[in-house]
Amino acid sequence: ELLFDVLFLLSSITLLVLLELLPTTLCLQLLLPLDCSDIHNHDSTKPSGVYSIYPGGPISPLQVYCDMETDGGGWTVFQKRLDGSVNFYRPWDHYKKGFGNVNGEFWLGLDNIVLLTLRKKNELRVDMEDWEGTKVYAQYSSFSVDQEALGYALHLDGFVDGGAGDALKNHNGMKFSTYDKDQDTWDNNCARHFMGGFWFLNCHDANPNGLFIPDSATPHGPVLVSWDTWKGNKYSLKGISFKMRSPCTGITRF
Repeated sequence: ELLFDVLFLLSSITLLVLLELLPTTLCLQLLLPLDCSDIHNHDSTKPSGVYSIYPGGPISPLQVYCDMETDGGGWTVFQKRLDGSVNFYRPWDHYKKGFGNVNGEFWLGLDNIVLLTLRKKNELRVDMEDWEGTKVYAQYSSFSVDQEALGYALHLDGFVDGGAGDALKNHNGMKFSTYDKDQDTWDNNCARHFMGGFWFLNCHDANPNGLFIPDSATPHGPVLVSWDTWKGNKYSLKGISFKMRSPCTGITRF
């Protein structure tokens, strides 16, 4: 009987300890940052740089570059061109999973972009620079990307002009295309013809994943990294980056 009482007491203590730990464990899982806006909301003094976020859950950390300075900060960057160090003329699987270096040039991956836009409402900002140092941007108050079964279609709304003009207007609603997976409306293949994957129509007013050419005067035509409503489709931009941010705020105790 004494042994039974001792075992009962030990089991009761164990259960109480587990019950005490369970909410903490759940909180740790639920309160991990889903994006850079969560990190910024938790601590607005964090500098721009590489951070781990968890849009796919607690066992799937994702390394991203967070822009903590532009327009109040909290932006999760998913595309960046700045020096031509990374080849963006790549197949479907590369654009699906992501490539490059988040400290430099990279594409975060369509699957990751979908995860980020599924979990929260997001806005989109596109920053760009010419070879004279002029910087402009285009912003959209609503941004999302469909799942792969729907072609990773792009959805935008609420354009705000920061001097760049709306070069994504005709890309809105389009599926993503690469040289080995053609989902545009052109008889030919936009991605193959213009040297980079994107949400092409037939074909582009924006070609951010095209060839990076340091000299904007070179006669390469519209295969260049370009934004037609600002510099035309034959001007090679010095830099361009796509970033998303959620206006949602919530518990950030991580």
